[in-house]
Amino acid sequence: MILGADGFIGRGLVRRLLEEGSENLTLLDRSFAEPATDTRVRQVAGDLTDATYLAQALAQPVDLLFHLASLPGAAAERQPHLGRAINLDTPLALLALLERQMTPARVVLASSIAVYGALGGPATEDAPCAPQISYGAHKWMTEIALADAARRGVIDGRSLRLPGIVARPAAETGHGSAFMSQIFHRIRAGQDYVLPVGLEAACWWMSRQTCIDNLLHAARFDDASAARVWQLPVLHLTVAAVVAALQDRYGRAAQITAQPDPALQRLFGAMPALHTPRALAAGFRADADVAALIRAAYAP
Repeated sequence: MILGADGFIGRGLVRRLLEEGSENLTLLDRSFAEPATDTRVRQVAGDLTDATYLAQALAQPVDLLFHLASLPGAAAERQPHLGRAINLDTPLALLALLERQMTPARVVLASSIAVYGALGGPATEDAPCAPQISYGAHKWMTEIALADAARRGVIDGRSLRLPGIVARPAAETGHGSAFMSQIFHRIRAGQDYVLPVGLEAACWWMSRQTCIDNLLHAARFDDASAARVWQLPVLHLTVAAVVAALQDRYGRAAQITAQPDPALQRLFGAMPALHTPRALAAGFRADADVAALIRAAYAP
């Protein structure tokens, strides 16, 4: 089962699972842009905050569940009650339903680096959490609830803290880190773009392909006793470095300038170098370099 299956990461994950021969996929989301044509797929559209809908969707036991659904950070700040309903109440209700199963489900949660808030540097896998937006606070709370349920043996859970995933759709998604994807689309299209962070801003980057690789690795990683929460390895690059690489690949017609927003700069543009030896030893990975990131950015 995949919650948030029609989102940017969800669609890619569904495609990969079907390519690898998976069967009996149940997809949950508010709506689906296209009806399923593969007989291995069942789409169940509805409101994830509706307890009846969620209970009906989970009426049959689930072996493996990917929880990707969320209201992104900036959107959750504008709509705090909806943000709580989707980002905290829904996963807690989900865990309560999963506890009723005779056989514990394996649950992979797409968490976020927003749990950290503003970081000093350099950062490690043991960096303290101090979220500065509700989205990050709710992700942290869900990580704790997931780990506690796993401790009690009612699920087998693991949370992955995701960085900025590129290149998300060009349309506004409510992500505070949307500028990380916008520069890909604008430079590729030869369109000017005004960044809400400085060109010197340092960010943590990951392509959708690599994100999906890590989600699947988490699902298939049997030694969950090693950790219940994983900070994924990331590519640590300045915006200027990504802009330069994109301009080299697609041409220099687009003019990229900056009018930094202090809040966005602090939360998304001041990420320090990150060291993740435990995650690397466990088999999680980052994109190899900026060239690999760009090559993977538009992959399905």
